[in-house]
Amino acid sequence: MASANNTDVNLENAMLLTEPALADWLVAAPLILGFLFGALCLMQRKNVIVQTRIALFGLLLMLIADIGLFINVWQNGTVVMTMGRWLPPFGITFAADMLGATFALVAGIVGLAGGIYALSDVDSTSRRYGFYPFLLLMLAGVTTAFLTGDIFNLYVWFEVLLISSFGLLVLGSERRQLDGAIKYAFLNLIATTLFLIGVAYMYGVFGTLNMADIARKAPALQDTGPHFTIAIMFLFAFGMKAAAFPLNAWLPASYHTPRIAVSAVFAGLLTKVGVYALLRIFLTLFPADRDELGGVIAIIAALTMLIGALGAIAQTDIRRVLGYLVISGIGLMLAGLGLGSEIGISGSVFYAAHSMIVMTALYLLAGIIGRLMGTFDLNKAGGLYQASPWLGGLCLILAFSVSGLPPFSGLWPKVLLVKGSIDVGAWWLAAAIIVSGFLTTIAVVRMFLFAFWRSRPEGLVEIGPISREGRIKLYAALGLTALTVIAGVYPEPFIQVSDRVAFELTHPQTYIDAVFGEKQGGNGL
Repeated sequence: MASANNTDVNLENAMLLTEPALADWLVAAPLILGFLFGALCLMQRKNVIVQTRIALFGLLLMLIADIGLFINVWQNGTVVMTMGRWLPPFGITFAADMLGATFALVAGIVGLAGGIYALSDVDSTSRRYGFYPFLLLMLAGVTTAFLTGDIFNLYVWFEVLLISSFGLLVLGSERRQLDGAIKYAFLNLIATTLFLIGVAYMYGVFGTLNMADIARKAPALQDTGPHFTIAIMFLFAFGMKAAAFPLNAWLPASYHTPRIAVSAVFAGLLTKVGVYALLRIFLTLFPADRDELGGVIAIIAALTMLIGALGAIAQTDIRRVLGYLVISGIGLMLAGLGLGSEIGISGSVFYAAHSMIVMTALYLLAGIIGRLMGTFDLNKAGGLYQASPWLGGLCLILAFSVSGLPPFSGLWPKVLLVKGSIDVGAWWLAAAIIVSGFLTTIAVVRMFLFAFWRSRPEGLVEIGPISREGRIKLYAALGLTALTVIAGVYPEPFIQVSDRVAFELTHPQTYIDAVFGEKQGGNGL
C-alpha cells in the first residue's frame, strides 16, 4: 500500500501545473519561430519578395530569442522547461545550460548572416522552391538540438536538420549537386542509424531517455551494462557527423556543390552539432567512458587536424580548400575532449564558436571572390588586390584568424589547447596543434597570393567594381569578420564564457541538479 501511495505521489508531482516563466518561452522560441516562419514562407512561396522579408524577420527574431536566452542562462544558471507539464524524467525536457545557450547564440548569428547573404546569392527560382523555409527549419533543428535535454529528441532534431539540409543541398538540381547530396545523405544516414541503435541500447540499460536522469544513473550502472559499447557507437555516429578522421570523406565531396550561402551555413553549423553531441555525451552522460577513450579521441583529433590542413594545401578550388579547413578545425575541437581537462574543454568550446563564425565568413568571402573572378579555380585567379585592396585586407584578416595568428580570435583557443596538452604531458598533441596551424597558414596564404597578390592571368576578362548585390554579400561577411576581430583584441569575456562551459561540463552534477531541482523542475509548458 505504501509503495502504491508513493507511486501516486510521484505521478502527481510529475504532473505539477505551474505557469511557465519567460525563460521557458525563450528555450522553446527557436523551435516555435523556426517552424512558424518556415510555414509562413511556404504560404508565400510564389511571392518571393514577401517571403524573403518574412524569412529575414524570422531569422532576426530567432537571434533575439537566442540572445535573451544566453543572458538569462549567464545570469541565472541552467534554464529547464518540460513539455506537457510532466516533470523530469517523465516529460520531454529542454535544458539550456551555458554550452547549449552559447552554441545556440552563435548559430543564430550564422543563420542571419546566411539569410542576408542569400539576398543576392539565391535566385528567385530557388526561393520559390523553398530555400528560406529549409533554412529556417534547419536552423530550428540545429538550435533545438543544442537545447534538448532528451537523448531521443536529440535524434529527432538531427533528423530535422538532416532533411532540411538535404533540401538546401539539392536546390537547383544540378548534376554536381545531386552527386554531392547522395554522398552527404548516405554517410549521414549511416551515422543516424548508429545513433538510433545507441539510443535503443541506452534505453534498455537505463530505462529512461532524459539526459540528466541517465547521467544520474550512469555511475551506479557502470559495470552492469554495455556502457563501453554504447560509447563506441556514439563516438562513431557523432564522429561521422562531425567529419572527424577517418569518417570525413563526405564533407569535401559535398560542401563545394551548393550555392555559397548554403555552403557557408553548412560549414558554420552542421559539423558543430556533432561536436556538441560528443561533448554532451562524453562529459555529461559518460565521463568514465571518456576517461577510457580519451587517448583514442586525442589521436583522432590530431589526425583530423593534420589531414584537414594537408588536404587544404593540396586543393586548387577555393571551396574545397575551405572544406578541408572545416575538417582541420574539427580536430582542434576534439583535442579538448581528448584531454578532458577544464582548460582543454574551454579551448575546444572557444574554438568551436570561433570556427562557426570564421568559417562562415570565409565561405561568404569566397563567394564574393568567385563572383568577381568568374571562377573558384586558383589556377585562373589573380588581380583582385588591384581591383579591391580592402577586400584583400578582409581576406587576410580571416586567413590570420583561421590560422590562429594574432590578434584575432583563432589565437586564444589554440593557446588554451596547447597549454592544456602540455599540462598533462601530451607534447605530441601540442605539436600537432602547432603544426596544423602552420599548415593552415600555408593553405590560406597561398589562396590569398593566388587570388589577390599575383597579376591577372592573360586572356581573362578584367575584374570590375563590386556591384550593389556584391555589397549586400559583403555586409554579411563584414559583420562576422568584426566579431573575430573583437574576440581577438578583447578575448576576456569570451574566455569567461568558455571557462564556465568547461566547469559545467566537468561537473555534470550541476546539470543534473538544474533539471531535477525545485526551482527549474516545476516549470512546464
